[in-house]
Amino acid sequence: MIANLASKPTSAPNFRTGDERLVKLTPSAAQKVSTLLTKQGRPAGVLRVAVVGGGCSGLQYKMDLQDGPASRDILVESGGVRVVVDPKSALYVTGSELDYIEALQDGGFKVKNPNAATSCSCGESFSA
Repeated sequence: MIANLASKPTSAPNFRTGDERLVKLTPSAAQKVSTLLTKQGRPAGVLRVAVVGGGCSGLQYKMDLQDGPASRDILVESGGVRVVVDPKSALYVTGSELDYIEALQDGGFKVKNPNAATSCSCGESFSA
């Protein structure tokens, strides 16, 4: 008897669906993310928002465009954009609002996080 050597079909990632109480995008942030996803050829992609150690206050935000959610992610749709957050980062970003400011100085993505006890002067890191 010949064993079936065909590879196992890849299963879809096992993720949960959340809502804007986790993270919300302003209209300008949603528009910018949508534009960036389209430019990268990922119109159905997602924005990953994560919190990692580092920065001058101890924690910093990391944002990345990806093809889709990974296993254990929490998927939120906000402003027509799909946002994913891993469970550990969700502890730090719950209730946050992501904004995009078009400006030469201090422009870019800004996170308004009600969980941040302190943030540094550059606005790129925080402590909880």
